[in-house]
Amino acid sequence: MDFQYSEEQQLLRQTVRDFAEKELAKDARERDAAEKFPTQHVKKMGELGFMGLQIAPEWGGGGMDTVAYSILIEELSRVDATAGVIASVNNSLVCYGLEKYGTDAQKAKFLRPLANGKKLGAFCLSEPATGSDASALQTTCRKDGDDWIVDGSKNFITNGTQSQVYIVFATEDKSSGYAGVRCIIVERDTPGFKIGRKEKKLGIRSSDTCSLMFENCRVPQSNTLGPAEKGFPIAMNVLNKGRIGIASQALGIAVGAFDAAVSYAKERVQFGKPIAAQQAIQFMLAEMDVRIHAARYLIYDAANTKDRGGDFTMQSARAKLFAAETAMFCADKAVQIHGGYGYIKDYPVERFLRDAKITEIYEGTSEIQKLVIGRGVLKK
Repeated sequence: MDFQYSEEQQLLRQTVRDFAEKELAKDARERDAAEKFPTQHVKKMGELGFMGLQIAPEWGGGGMDTVAYSILIEELSRVDATAGVIASVNNSLVCYGLEKYGTDAQKAKFLRPLANGKKLGAFCLSEPATGSDASALQTTCRKDGDDWIVDGSKNFITNGTQSQVYIVFATEDKSSGYAGVRCIIVERDTPGFKIGRKEKKLGIRSSDTCSLMFENCRVPQSNTLGPAEKGFPIAMNVLNKGRIGIASQALGIAVGAFDAAVSYAKERVQFGKPIAAQQAIQFMLAEMDVRIHAARYLIYDAANTKDRGGDFTMQSARAKLFAAETAMFCADKAVQIHGGYGYIKDYPVERFLRDAKITEIYEGTSEIQKLVIGRGVLKK
């Protein structure tokens, strides 16, 4: 596998890094404390082409590959993981599904403004009683003439309070299990659709996470995404792509923590010399460095497999599992290297540690990734 970056990928990395360091870094800590959504930053990300990076230019996107997408999310998350997850959800869970499964009419109406940053999207699968078991959805849909009637609720929805387009999974026939799940596009102003409580979170506090309610919510059947009976496979395929994004977010958090630890270790003097001269510190930095490189290669393996048209289920699960563990490891060690200063909010490493934890949970917990990998191993 060739790990050399193309000129286009190198330019993208520098562009994203400049934006993150000059714009996101200015108020990342303040937004985290205030739980404030980065509205103006997201607008600028749209203008820079970050919100639909892989979508075909004819639909408003950048037409780049999945490695480039990983670079985008890593560089955003290296400074501000909230920007990383906002872009990841819009790119992979929303735009990717619309481009892969949508009709031309759906792409013109929904995909183009999402890809060019004019609108924001949300992916709505999780429910209060349904987490890892995505086949047990309680949100229902039923046909009424040329419409769907959707009833139920969703929770833990990223971009939920800010979006204009929602990709919603509901079940038409609970007795059919997976086969009864449908995928429906719901617009923000649809009667019967309400945005619920915004959650207060441990990390990624500048992104919004909320519940959604559907009560006799009438949606035209023309808003069905993909063949009606393929709702569950659509969810699983989109999540595979989303896991590459979250793995890249975790990688960015790990790199941000690592960079902060290296800088601090060179500056902090104890016993008459920088702590970077201490073998104990060097060993921690060495472990962080190795895990970061291994995580990046696992992510690129998944990205390249996807771009070649292969089944990337196993690769994306491996990448997300290892990258999430790497984010937690690196953030924890960064706090340790900072000592008491790592525990206070004057330094970014405590935020990296809080942000890292969610990467082991959303878009499939680490336990679900192990289940996917284990089943894949046993099929060989």
